Amino acid sequence: MDTKRLSGELFAGMVLGGAANLKANADIVNDLNVFPIPDGDTGDNMSRTISGGADRINGTSDSPIGEVAEKIAQGMLLSARGNSGVILSQFFEGLAIGLRGKTGVNASEFAHAFESGVAKAYSSVVKPTEGTILTVMREATEAAGKHVDGNTSFESFFETFTEEMYRSLDRTPELLPVLKEAGVIDSGGAGFVYIIEGMSRALRGEVAVVNDMAAGTPSGQTPPETDSFDESSPMEFGYCTEVLLQLRADKPDAMGLESERVTEFLSSVGDSVVAFRTGSRIKLHVHTFEPDRVLAWCRKFGEFVSVKIENMSIQHNESNIVNRFVRQTPAKAKERVPIGVVAVAQGDGIKEIFTELGVDCIVDGQQTMNPSAQDFVTAFEKTNADRIIVFPNNSNIILAARQAGELYADSEVFVLPSKSVAQCYAALTMMDLESGDMDTILEDLQMAMDGVITGTVTWAVRDSVANGISVSKGDWLGFADKELKCVARSKGEAAAALLDEIDMTGREIVIAICGEDVKEEDKAILREHVRANYARTELYEVDGGQDIYSFILAVE
Repeated sequence: MDTKRLSGELFAGMVLGGAANLKANADIVNDLNVFPIPDGDTGDNMSRTISGGADRINGTSDSPIGEVAEKIAQGMLLSARGNSGVILSQFFEGLAIGLRGKTGVNASEFAHAFESGVAKAYSSVVKPTEGTILTVMREATEAAGKHVDGNTSFESFFETFTEEMYRSLDRTPELLPVLKEAGVIDSGGAGFVYIIEGMSRALRGEVAVVNDMAAGTPSGQTPPETDSFDESSPMEFGYCTEVLLQLRADKPDAMGLESERVTEFLSSVGDSVVAFRTGSRIKLHVHTFEPDRVLAWCRKFGEFVSVKIENMSIQHNESNIVNRFVRQTPAKAKERVPIGVVAVAQGDGIKEIFTELGVDCIVDGQQTMNPSAQDFVTAFEKTNADRIIVFPNNSNIILAARQAGELYADSEVFVLPSKSVAQCYAALTMMDLESGDMDTILEDLQMAMDGVITGTVTWAVRDSVANGISVSKGDWLGFADKELKCVARSKGEAAAALLDEIDMTGREIVIAICGEDVKEEDKAILREHVRANYARTELYEVDGGQDIYSFILAVE
């Protein structure tokens, strides 16, 4: 194939292919974390981001490429999660800007749009770091741009792009010492590689199929129990069958296949029929005892993008129908206030404390599932204030919070770059909004955060070496502001040892925010250590209820 012009339909299919390929490989990207702790899922974050854009593609396959790119960028913008997700969304936003107003483009025009994407991605980061996804984007774009003209095919463009992308990814450990020490490549760059690979495969007509059963159970769901269906069970209800079919131009009558004809066939083999066509794809649903006939019929017109077949007898036997519907009474709208506060938190105890200290709306911040820009926008709406102060409380969330602030037009949003709940706790205890002077308020809050050293205790999920310290799986680790300081046999011992690694000169307060797994004996170890070694230091214990970090220490 020699594609010289890229249409909106083909571009949409390529983005779907990229999203599918990343989804299938998200766990691999997740495992590239540079710290030996369960601290962030880059693969999941990027997958959710591009999926948010892919979700906007339905109904746009016949649209000009500029319109398709705009819809994708809009969806990604609100679904962006984590640093790599935000950067990825900005790349696609820049790409959309480069394609604006165009019906279709040649490879040279597309290369210029990629340059726009790189520029937008870099501009979204205050201090761009080389050796990350940014480097992979930029170097691959520069290399492909040097070999493109008006006659270059898209297959050739993506081949050059992919070759340099791999080379750039291999170089990331040389640019970031933390990657080299851990012996890994950059996770965000790897995620971008999977996206581009999927786009390239779709361009060549290779449909990426994600098998739901092989890919594992989606988060928050449990697989169905099958014990209720055995060798003697009657097959009463048939199979719930769903297919997403890619029509193929090389198959007779395929491109002229309409949903009415699909509906007619499905009605002859089952009931509860739904079928519709979007571009060159058909989505169908049917309850049937003959799913094999459905699959065989579909293969006459195309290839499967996805297939789901479920035994409804199992579903029926395992169902416990309970009416839990409760009519909701609309809540009275919150009265608008001059200044509101939004903070990210995880753990019931921390959330309760933050609320008591003046936070108007909490954004749930699971360590392995960062909130999206849309999550922040929703929080801003609930806060209903003229001016809103935001505490992201995680360096991987700051960009998403800022992006949400730029999107939200009903309030003036101020994002304080808090990197931990310890910083936020210290700032909230000093917060005074009475004056209404935002410059003074923000300055005081920033000063309170700057005066805090954050210590965290968690466990190692793999053998590793970090900051020159050997780590074995199962060790308890003590970090000071994200730098590994000590290794211990228990969480309490790690918290005590961590204090010895922190410069305590002039510091008189230690606030220990205890996680859900912390027991009384763990607290006692820390308590006795402070009493014996830091006589002038006051230790305050708070039940935070967080899950990833057993202890979060705010040292002031």
